Amino acid sequence: MKSQFESVKQDFLSLLSTVQQAEDLEQVRTEFLGRKGKLAELMAGLKELPPEEKAEIGKVANEVKRAMEEAYERACRTLEAYVVAEKEWIDVTAPGQFPPAGHLHPVSQAIAEITDIFARLGFTRVPVPEVDWDWYAFEALNMPKDHPARDNWETFFIDAPEGKRGKLVAVPHISNLQVRGMEQFALPFRMLYIGKAYRRQNDASHLPIHHQFEVLMVDRDVTLAHLKGVIEYFVHEYFGHDRVVRFRPHHFRFTEPSFEIDISCDICQGTGKTASGLCRLCKEGWLELAGAGMTHPNVLKAGGIDPEAYSALAFAFGIERTMMMREGMKVPDIRVLYGNDLNFVTQF
Repeated sequence: MKSQFESVKQDFLSLLSTVQQAEDLEQVRTEFLGRKGKLAELMAGLKELPPEEKAEIGKVANEVKRAMEEAYERACRTLEAYVVAEKEWIDVTAPGQFPPAGHLHPVSQAIAEITDIFARLGFTRVPVPEVDWDWYAFEALNMPKDHPARDNWETFFIDAPEGKRGKLVAVPHISNLQVRGMEQFALPFRMLYIGKAYRRQNDASHLPIHHQFEVLMVDRDVTLAHLKGVIEYFVHEYFGHDRVVRFRPHHFRFTEPSFEIDISCDICQGTGKTASGLCRLCKEGWLELAGAGMTHPNVLKAGGIDPEAYSALAFAFGIERTMMMREGMKVPDIRVLYGNDLNFVTQF
């Protein structure tokens, strides 16, 4: 029986040397080391041997079994190392793969492009304080203390001590920089400012915190023709020459005459209707983008400028709305821009 045990061991070692898959390794183990395997069959015959041979053959059987089990363990470790190495194999001749990187949010991209457009017209961008005295946000802009826009329901007042220029507010519009700019810059000047505004509105076309950009141009003999020309230049540069805009008379306390600027809605193509019914964004085919006008003489006086010698133009756009109206954007709800949906923001 010694030769039989040795033959089983050699057959087992020979098959182990050819195994390359875990399934094959398990099959070999079952065939030779399983409960009904070849080694178990041989060892079952030991009970038929005479007592004087049983001890000697049993010792050989145990040595063969131990050798086969050790060989099996080594094969398992070798196969595992081979699988790991195969998974971690690197082709050093292949081109490198850069890790995924983020990019600017579409609103940030719009801000950069808007800044560039107005830079070509000579407008200098300046920062806007998001919290300011209500004198700059209201009174300096020809809005007295009893004006409805100053009601607590419309404006976020800051819980802080009042100063010489009134209460602190989270600015409801970035026009607070108009008089600040007049105090800061030498005449004449062209100023672009971009910042956040805070309102108590939240629907498909409004956000409680949104971005605005505004321009202020102060010089001698500034007219409505300049206002119309600057606005049309921006519209054609940003939206394209085929886009339709309209100037609608309006009333603002800080400009006279005053206009609202509407653009044909890109969601419904100016019809006011979509396949699902009334356009949720514009309702009527036009979307208001900006307020504009010639700066009111009282605002110029608040900034220390003689309205008899100088005139000014100003207009402000909501950046999110402006970006939404670009051709092909097709964003029906302004709140989508800040939904933190990577499927959306990675498109830009």
